Amino acid sequence: MKKIIYLDNAATTPVDAVVLKKMLPYFSEKYGNPSSIHRLGQETFQAIEESRRQVADFLNCSPEEIYFTGSATESDNLAIWGIIEKIISLGSAKPHLIISAIEHKAVLEICHKLVERKMAELTVLPINEEGLVELTSLEKAIKKNTRLVAVMYANSEIGTVQPIARIGRLIQNINKKRKEPIYFYTDAVQAANYLDCRVDNLGVDGLSFSGHKIYGPKGISAFYLRKGTPITPMIIGGGHEKGLRSGTENVPGIVGLGAAVERIRKSGGDGAQIKKLRDKLITGILRDIPNARFNGSLKERLPNNAHFSFKGAEGESIIMELSQRGICASTGSACASHSLKPSDILLALGLSHEEAHCSVRLTLGKQTKPSDIDYVLEILPGIIERLRKISGR
Repeated sequence: MKKIIYLDNAATTPVDAVVLKKMLPYFSEKYGNPSSIHRLGQETFQAIEESRRQVADFLNCSPEEIYFTGSATESDNLAIWGIIEKIISLGSAKPHLIISAIEHKAVLEICHKLVERKMAELTVLPINEEGLVELTSLEKAIKKNTRLVAVMYANSEIGTVQPIARIGRLIQNINKKRKEPIYFYTDAVQAANYLDCRVDNLGVDGLSFSGHKIYGPKGISAFYLRKGTPITPMIIGGGHEKGLRSGTENVPGIVGLGAAVERIRKSGGDGAQIKKLRDKLITGILRDIPNARFNGSLKERLPNNAHFSFKGAEGESIIMELSQRGICASTGSACASHSLKPSDILLALGLSHEEAHCSVRLTLGKQTKPSDIDYVLEILPGIIERLRKISGR
């Protein structure tokens, strides 16, 4: 069987062996329902609370401010819809939302739904040629009825890291002069592995990340909500997660998320070594492939992300050719990989429809080796040259 070189870590990561070991007993040995008061139930309840503490330590907040949901998409929906719904119920004027043009669909679509239902106004901030939100644009967009700003910490497609701490300070300063505060939320799914996520340093009122992007399991997300932030639950039932997210808890997933967070805390992350390999990949591609376009900021960027457009070579064809040679890569966000539409994020960056369709994302992980990068640099130029000949470009 052909060796697999996995360069799609922005889509998902393999579960770390230590994380899996921590999870396994909670499938068949320690299987009690955490809401039960008997021994097995209390054993799993304590495991959940230990994971809650681990996540709180990672974010430098109180365990009471941590909630577990089924996915980062759910956390995004809960943050946006839940805060706006509560603000409306408290009798405020129709709230104004501000988001960036490179938000995940989970944020973008829930905002559009609020607008459709005439529950909120929406401003979508443009990004500059490097994929960054400019603070002057944000400040100009703020209105008297602005109540929520949502800006993704690091983009899943082009890897651009937004100035979240600076945005947080800006909003905090503006709030000093306002009667009704602006709340600030960030989707930190791609950031958690590599960037400072201490919430007070960032100045955020809400933050989320998911297990499967940090070498933990799928189907679990941590949602931070600053104490005192108004919110309405979206899933109603037995009052689990302090009444904010009902439903019997995914104990193995929660334990795995806690263990994955501990791995980051103990290792300090894998960013330095990964960045060296990523820079080697970027340098080699720009050197060896004519008319290759590098997308996004090189400086303000996740250490594992490399994103290119190869004019004249269709992105999905490149991915298929790479896959046949044992390399797993992506044309962009895995959540939108089945869509034939060009990426909204790449269009916002200024790419043409053609350039957006000719794009490839390569995202490294802790398992990536120098020999993996050498192999990509060996075969990718030939793939691009052949596809360009076929297309006549």
